[in-house]
Amino acid sequence: MTGQVFEISRQSIADAHRRAVEALFSLQRADGHWCGELQGDSILESEYLLMKFILGQEREPMADGRPGGEVLLRIARYLRGLQRADGGWGQYPGSGTDVAATVKAYFALKLMGDDPAAPHMVRARRVVLELGGAENCASFTNFYLACLGQISWNAVPEIPPEIILLPRWFYFHLSKVSAWSRTMIMPLAIVSALRPTRRIPESLGIDELFVNQRDRHRMINQRSAPPAWAAFFTVMDRVLKLSRRLGALPLRRLAMGRAEQWVLERAGHGDVVTDGLGAIFPPMVYIQIVFKALGYDRDDPIVRRAERDLDAFFIEEGESIRLQPCFSPVWDTGIATYAITENPSRQHRAELLRASRWLLERECRHQGDWASSIREKIDGGAWWFEYGNGWYPDVDDTAMVAMALSRVGDRRSTAASKRGARWLLAMQNDDDGWAAFDRTTDRRILEYVPFADHNAMQDPSCPDITGRVIEALAICGYTNEHPAIRRAIGFIRRRQHPGGGWFGRWGVNYIYGTWQALVGLIRCGEDPRQEWIQRSGRWIKSVQKDDGSFGESASSYEDESQRGRGPSTASQTAWGAMVLQAIYGPDDPDLRRAIAWLLRTQLNPADAADAAYNPDGDPAGSWVEPWFTGTGFPRVFYLRYHLYRLYFPLMAIGRYLAASGDEPESLPAVKFKPKLRLAEEVAR
Repeated sequence: MTGQVFEISRQSIADAHRRAVEALFSLQRADGHWCGELQGDSILESEYLLMKFILGQEREPMADGRPGGEVLLRIARYLRGLQRADGGWGQYPGSGTDVAATVKAYFALKLMGDDPAAPHMVRARRVVLELGGAENCASFTNFYLACLGQISWNAVPEIPPEIILLPRWFYFHLSKVSAWSRTMIMPLAIVSALRPTRRIPESLGIDELFVNQRDRHRMINQRSAPPAWAAFFTVMDRVLKLSRRLGALPLRRLAMGRAEQWVLERAGHGDVVTDGLGAIFPPMVYIQIVFKALGYDRDDPIVRRAERDLDAFFIEEGESIRLQPCFSPVWDTGIATYAITENPSRQHRAELLRASRWLLERECRHQGDWASSIREKIDGGAWWFEYGNGWYPDVDDTAMVAMALSRVGDRRSTAASKRGARWLLAMQNDDDGWAAFDRTTDRRILEYVPFADHNAMQDPSCPDITGRVIEALAICGYTNEHPAIRRAIGFIRRRQHPGGGWFGRWGVNYIYGTWQALVGLIRCGEDPRQEWIQRSGRWIKSVQKDDGSFGESASSYEDESQRGRGPSTASQTAWGAMVLQAIYGPDDPDLRRAIAWLLRTQLNPADAADAAYNPDGDPAGSWVEPWFTGTGFPRVFYLRYHLYRLYFPLMAIGRYLAASGDEPESLPAVKFKPKLRLAEEVAR
C-alpha cells in the first residue's frame, strides 16, 4: 500500500493536545472523577445467567423490582451477539475459540430457551466437540456445571474450608495466594463443602457437549504441573473427598463458621467501605450461591445488597444488557489526572482540584489483608481500584494516584502522595520487585493445585508494576540513589527478555511491559545509554510499523513469536512513543512518526459523528480502538479499558509537547495509513 504524506507542526501537536484534553474533561463526572467502561468477554454474561438458574431466580423479579425474565432475555441477546462465525466464543477480538467460554454460553442460551437445533446452537455444539468436549473445561467452569447437575462433584476440585484454620506459617495459608484468589477460594470452599445442586430437566442439560462420559464425572487437572506434583495433588484431592464421605472432618463445622464470617466481613458487612466481595465479578457471583446454600432468605438485607452490588455492573443499551467485571474509577481518575498534568493549563485547575479531592476522599487507611505481610506498622496511605474496596488497596493504583496527586501539587495532595510513597516502599518484596496487592514470595507450587487454572493463583513481583512504582517514587522526589530503587532496578534488569523488552502482566503485553519497566527508572536517574536499555530501545523500534504506530495482540501470551505484533492501537502507540522519548529524547524521528500517527488518527467532529467508524460514540479528540489492551489473567481473561484510547495518547502527546521546547514550526513529513483502511480494520 502506498502511504499518504502527513505533515505535523508544533501547532498541530498543540491543537491535538487541546482537543484530547477537552475530550477527556467532557467525560469527567460532576464530582471530579472519571470511570470508563471496563469490558470483558462473554463469560460475564453466561456466568450471570447460569448463576440465576442455580439460584432458581430465572423467573423472579430482579433486586430493583424489574421482571427478571425480561432482564435475562436482554443479557442472552447480547451473549448471542458475541458468537463467532465458527460457532464459538472467545476471550478477546481475534482470539481463538475458548472451549469453556463456548460451553458456558451454549448452556446459558439453552437454559434461556434457545433451540438446540437452531443453526447457532448447532455451530456452537460442533466447535465444542472439535475442541475435545465439555470435559476439558477448567475448574471454575465445573463449579457451575456441578451446581446444575451436569457433572459429578467428583469432577470438581475439593477446596476444603479448613484452610481458614491453617497457621500463617503454613505453605498453603490464604495469605500466600493472590488477593483475588482469596476472594474466590473462600466462597467456593463453602460451595465445595455444601455442594448445592439444582436438578434441571434432562432436556435442558448438555449431555451432547461431552465426548467421553467417563471423563465427564472425574477430575481432570488442566494445569501443566510437573508429574510428581500433579500426582501429589490428585492424591490429596481423593483423600479429601474420601474424608468427606466418611465424615472424618472434625473441624468442618468450625471451619464453615469461620469461612462464612470471613466472607461477610470482606463483602462489606462491617465498617470497611466495600462494594461487594472483592468488588469484582467472580466472587460477587459466588457469594450469592453461598448465601443460597447456607439458607439465607432472599429478603435478607445481606443478600439484597449482594444482588444490587452485582447488578450495578449492568450496561443497558437498546434491547441488550452487558456486564462489566468491575468498576475502575480510581484507576481511571488517577491516570486521567496524571495525563492532563503532563502539560497542564491553568484554565483547568478547578477540574484537576475536583479530581484530586475525589481521590483524597478514597485514601485507604484500613489495615486490610495486606497488613499481615508488613513487618512493621507504617504511616502510609493507599488506594484501591474500584469505588469501594477497603480490604484490598493495591500497589498499581497507589502508584498512579501518588503520581497524580504529586503533580496537582496543593498541600493536601502533596501530603497524600508522600503517604502513598511510604506505603509503596513498605510493600517491596524480598526479591526487590513489587506485586499487585501484597508483599509476597513467588511460590511456584501454588500454581499446581487443581483449582489454580485461572492462571493467577499467586501474585508475585512483576516488572511492569515494579517500573510504575519506581516512576511514582521518582515523581515523589526519590532518585536511583535510594537503596529500594537500586534494588528494584536490579530486579527489572534480571527480568528483561533476552531480545529486549519486558513481559506485561497487567497490560498487553511486551509493549506495555517495556513502557512500564523503562520509563520510571530513566525518570529517576538511570542512564538510558546503558546497553541493556538500548537493547530494549532497539526492540521497540523493531516492532514499530511503517506508518509509525504500534500494536500487539494478546496472542503474544500464547505465542512469543507474536511479541509486539498485532493491530495498531492508540494506547499501545502511546506506550511505544513514551518508551522512545524516554530512551532517545524528543528529537527521535521514530518518536515523531508515532506522534504523527496519533495526530492523524485522532477523531475529528465528522468522524466522531459517524457511528460506523466510531461505534463506541467517543467524543471528538479521542481515538477509535476496538481491541483489548488490558490483561486480567494472562491466557485466561483480558480487558478493554474504554478510556485507554484517550488518556494514554493524551499522556504521550503532552509529554512530547512539554519536552520538545522550541521545535521548528514544520516537522518532518511522515507516511500514514489512510483512514479508510483504519475504518475497515475496525469493522473487521
